[in-house]
Amino acid sequence: MTRRQSHSPAIIFLAGLALLLASASALAATRHYEVDYTAAFDPEAGQAVVTMAVRNGDGRATRFDLAMPGKRYHDIDGDGQIERDGDRVLWTLPRAGGELSWRYDIDRRRRDGGYDARITADWLIARGDHLFPSARAGMTAGSQSRTRLRLVLPEGWSNAESQWPAGEDGWFIVDNPETRFDRPTGWLIAGDVGTRREQYDNIEVVVAAPKGDNMPRQQILAMIGWTLPEMERIFGQVPPKLLIVGAGDPMWRGGLSGPRSLYMHSDRPLISENGTSTLLHELVHVFSRISGGPGHQYISEGIAEFYSIELLHRTGGTTQARYERTRAQLERWSRNVRRLTVDRSHGPVTARAVLLFMDLDKEIRQASDQAHSLDDVTRLLMAKRRVDTDDLREAAEQVLGRPSRTLDTPLLR
Repeated sequence: MTRRQSHSPAIIFLAGLALLLASASALAATRHYEVDYTAAFDPEAGQAVVTMAVRNGDGRATRFDLAMPGKRYHDIDGDGQIERDGDRVLWTLPRAGGELSWRYDIDRRRRDGGYDARITADWLIARGDHLFPSARAGMTAGSQSRTRLRLVLPEGWSNAESQWPAGEDGWFIVDNPETRFDRPTGWLIAGDVGTRREQYDNIEVVVAAPKGDNMPRQQILAMIGWTLPEMERIFGQVPPKLLIVGAGDPMWRGGLSGPRSLYMHSDRPLISENGTSTLLHELVHVFSRISGGPGHQYISEGIAEFYSIELLHRTGGTTQARYERTRAQLERWSRNVRRLTVDRSHGPVTARAVLLFMDLDKEIRQASDQAHSLDDVTRLLMAKRRVDTDDLREAAEQVLGRPSRTLDTPLLR
């Protein structure tokens, strides 16, 4: 006979209290305030006119400490109290919310003269990270933003794309689960723009460039479709949308990654003569999100370049003979590199870092009888995101079960 278990009133009360507290905590975590960003583009002035409108609800934003150097951000005005302290602007909001507006100078030249942001009479390419500056947000406990973005186009401009999904009302929905304050990051393109898009199993890919530009939109989509299964196997879940923007001269003749997006000059070959790929290199940055600080940049750049070669090799894009020739070219290019732990990982340093990761991959494969590879180390580094040499050594030791002989090198001292 089964005896029915009884519970004392005290236990029932405590269980009920725990449930109420859990429910209250869950409710507190879902308090929201609304943030609407609007950017209107002024090609004649070379600026974006930006408004940040905040409406407080059951959650409340109290102030924002924004990175807004006076050299690029002008005519800052709004509700509440606004104070400038060097390159930062502190905005204290009225209790119900308010609006802050500014003008932002869009054109940005790099040291070599090419633009990495540009507005013309017909189109714009820029980063949302710059138009909508980073901020330290003050808010009541448990609050988080619901953020939208609207791009207001000049007459004659027909299209706008961002990394964020567009709602039926024309607003982009900005939602980053990793933060409580969402802002519109990543690359933007707008104007008289031609796009190609493809929906793969887990990701929508959009390739956009000014109409008439020779950006190889369809070839980029084909290359992504060809390598995407292997990238998913290495890096895991991919974002729901990827935006690739590009243009020709006078834009910068390289590639630059951003959150869920990247820029690439239209004339960059998809596969270079040395067997590397700017497109795949930047995609690795987007999907892995590994970064290295000063002295450790060789890790993020070396891993990105390693996989730009490795992805082609694994998916049949290059033969073993081509792979060996690529390695020989990297050895010649980096023969004078003595240290990888320098502030900036320029070409020869990155090439030497690739050789280091090739050797580490070989060491892991041989030690594990092909059961493991550099992929396992990469995934451990992805979990940390911002990494240094100690993180690299620890990850390799975790996979190998012992310290790596490859990483015991003067290059890392």
